[in-house]
Amino acid sequence: MTKTKDRAGDAVSLVYQCRLPLSTRTLTYLADLLRRHLKAIRSRWRTLPPGKTAVIVLAVLRHDQRLADMAGGNDISATTVRRWRDELIGLLAAKAPRLDRALKKIARRGGEVVLIDGTLIPTQRRTGKANRPNYSGKHHRHGLHVLALTDEKGRLIWISAARPGRTHDITAARRDRLLAHLRAAGLGALADLGFLGLDDDPDNPVVVTGFKATRARKLTPGQKDANRALAAGRVPVERGFAHLKNWRILTKLRTDPARATHLFRALLVLTNIEATTEK
Repeated sequence: MTKTKDRAGDAVSLVYQCRLPLSTRTLTYLADLLRRHLKAIRSRWRTLPPGKTAVIVLAVLRHDQRLADMAGGNDISATTVRRWRDELIGLLAAKAPRLDRALKKIARRGGEVVLIDGTLIPTQRRTGKANRPNYSGKHHRHGLHVLALTDEKGRLIWISAARPGRTHDITAARRDRLLAHLRAAGLGALADLGFLGLDDDPDNPVVVTGFKATRARKLTPGQKDANRALAAGRVPVERGFAHLKNWRILTKLRTDPARATHLFRALLVLTNIEATTEK
C-alpha cells in the first residue's frame, strides 16, 4: 500500500495494488492495438504509455473498477479514463467477427453445428418511458438482451447487437436473419425451447429445439430422452456465456445502453484471446 498526495489539497489518499487475473497475451494484444491506432492518427503524446493505459482499461472491464478510483490511483482525471476506455472498446469491437464470416469459418474447419442461446445482461434501472422496454418480464429485472453463438466446445464465435430486455430469443434471431445465415453456411444449430418455431422447414430442419409439453399433450419417453440429449449437447454454450460474464463490468451495466453493443463485442474479442491462452 502506498500513499499519494491528493490533487485537491494536502489530504493523503491510499492506493492499493490488486491482482488482475488476465494473461500477458491479452495485455500485449491490447497495448499493441493502441500503439497502432496512435500511430495511425499521429498522436505523438499521451499522459501514460500504451501498456499502462491497457492495464487501466482491463481493470475497469474485468473488475468493474470505478473510473474515479482508477483516475486517482494513476494521477489522471476520470474523464481521461473514460475516454481511454471508450477508445479501446471501439478498437476491440471493430475486431469482432460478423455473423456470416463467423459461420463460414466454422464450416471451413469442418464443423457441422453451432450452439445458440440468449441471455439478459442486467443494467441500472432508469426512470422514464424510454427505459420500459428494457424490463424483462421473464427475469423480473431491467437489462439488455443479447444472442450468442458458440462452437461445439463452447468458444464464443459471435454476439448480437444489444436489444431491450423484453426482446424474445426468437424475435432477436429473426431480426439477425440467423436461419438464412445458417443455411448459407451449411450448418445446423442446437437451441433451447425459446427458439421453438424459428425453423420454417420441418422436412429439412436447421435449428433443433427439442420437444415442448402442453397441458393437453405430455411428452413421450422418447421425447424426454431427446430433450435430455439436447440439453447435454448445449452445455458448452452456457460455459461460453460464463466466460463472457467473468468480465464484471457486465454484473450491472452503468454505461449508456446505446454503447452496449460495442462493449459486448469488445469483450467477445478479449474472451477469445483468454480462451486461446488457456489452451
